Amino acid sequence: MALEHFERLGYQLVARNHRTRFGEIDLVVLLESTLVFVEVKTRRSQRSSAPWDSLGDHKRRQVRRLAAAFLAESQQRPSARDLRFDAVGILLDCQGQLLRLDHIENAF
Repeated sequence: MALEHFERLGYQLVARNHRTRFGEIDLVVLLESTLVFVEVKTRRSQRSSAPWDSLGDHKRRQVRRLAAAFLAESQQRPSARDLRFDAVGILLDCQGQLLRLDHIENAF
């Protein structure tokens, strides 16, 4: 769902669920000259915690380490002038249908 959202906005997929030695990057997308590392948080039903609850300082530091590893190791790396870290929060109902998708540019 997050990838579809970015594609509708004109972004191109660079990597999805990319594994590094530090963990996994959910999405890496490109829009013009900006390479965007995306952390996606998904929750089911409105009774569960908000998607952003698990995007604390520790997770933000980890995503930055993942991005640095991607840039250093990846052969998929496109040339980009700018880097950005976005977050997408997805809330699903009990049947897995989308209730809400929030996209925060420059989330951290």
